[in-house]
Amino acid sequence: MYELVFQTHFAAAHNLRGYQGSCERLHGHNWKVDVVLRAGKLDQLGMVIDFRDIKSAANGLLDSLDHRYLNELDPFHEANPTTENVAKWIFDELGKIIPAHIKIHKVTAWESDDCGAAYVSD
Repeated sequence: MYELVFQTHFAAAHNLRGYQGSCERLHGHNWKVDVVLRAGKLDQLGMVIDFRDIKSAANGLLDSLDHRYLNELDPFHEANPTTENVAKWIFDELGKIIPAHIKIHKVTAWESDDCGAAYVSD
């Protein structure tokens, strides 16, 4: 099994509904996102996928979050825009646009240098 790892980023604001503390108030993060992909075989060039292609796809997806208020976006109208839910949304949406032979293993969303949450496939 091959693993490919890449990192990207976006900036966005949110507030946590129902939270008792400072994160209940509007605040923003410069989010980092780590993505781990897995594939059982390589393409004719010896790659899982070209880094340019997967980063382009991920950045296109994250453009819908970048410099936005997450609470106002459809995925987070009902689901609280926690770091956990952001990671799962990226996992699910990226899974819809990558080639079928590649599986997403893990997406980690970092809201700061030392606080992040991951969504991991079975």
